[in-house]
Amino acid sequence: MADLAIGVNELDFAYAQLNGVEPRAVLEKVTLNLPKGSRCLLVGSNGAGKSTLLQILAGKRLTRSNAQVLGQNVFFQTPPGVTYLGTEWAANPVVRSDLEVSHFLDSIGGYRYKERRDRLLDILDVDLSWHMHEVSDGERRRVQIVSGLMAPWDVLLLDEVTVDLDVLVRSRLLDFLVQETRERNATILYATHIFDGLDSFPTHLCHLQLGTTIAPSPLEWPLNLEQAGAREAVPEEVRARMDDPNRTGSKLLEVALHWLVEDKQKRIEKEVREGGKQKRGARGQGETTNSEDFYKKYDYSAGR
Repeated sequence: MADLAIGVNELDFAYAQLNGVEPRAVLEKVTLNLPKGSRCLLVGSNGAGKSTLLQILAGKRLTRSNAQVLGQNVFFQTPPGVTYLGTEWAANPVVRSDLEVSHFLDSIGGYRYKERRDRLLDILDVDLSWHMHEVSDGERRRVQIVSGLMAPWDVLLLDEVTVDLDVLVRSRLLDFLVQETRERNATILYATHIFDGLDSFPTHLCHLQLGTTIAPSPLEWPLNLEQAGAREAVPEEVRARMDDPNRTGSKLLEVALHWLVEDKQKRIEKEVREGGKQKRGARGQGETTNSEDFYKKYDYSAGR
């Protein structure tokens, strides 16, 4: 356990019961043990529980299940050196106010980490004279990343924060993150739906399906077929497409697409099993929707 940056075993989580409604399980039997120095991509469809897992590991949600970061219970004794960057930051009215970037970074201690701060300013191409209410969403996201990474971290939890970045800045940031893990033995858990250019980034993958990790968790990357469960996690037909000499594009994307197709099928099977029908998508032909009823009632085009 001493070599683990993240230790999660059989973790369960459900939101609290409100107004007599039974709590809904979000995570069940989640297992993810990551060694220090690793870079793990968290792969799963929307609603699989990726953000919830990252928030638990950041100490932002209470759970009494076994979840440790750097050997500590993350909610009751969150260790120093854990950094979480999520998309909700951009909705904070403070970071959309008339606030100069230099003043903002100084207010959160940027002057203490001048060398790292300046390096990140160059990598993310940030202008210290920007005013936060005038910049684009992508530029605001760059400021968030500078503010989050300028203090040295041991475990970095990323939730879709690169989605607003242009290709050049994203590539340079990923290079920086790889260097951090190699030089400082730091660890990254990164949830993303953008796999382009990521083939050489991760050391591990974690497949989260309907709130449950699919073994092996984590899966070594590049794919190690000697790892127990690897052949089942990435079946032969997927590996054949990955190894096709005429293929173009990302091998990692090939694996992610296979998993996401599988996730959708499992979700549909669960919906039918629990409610008798598939919930998402267009309704059956001939079935009138509530919106149709509404517009027919107030449709005066026929001269009524």
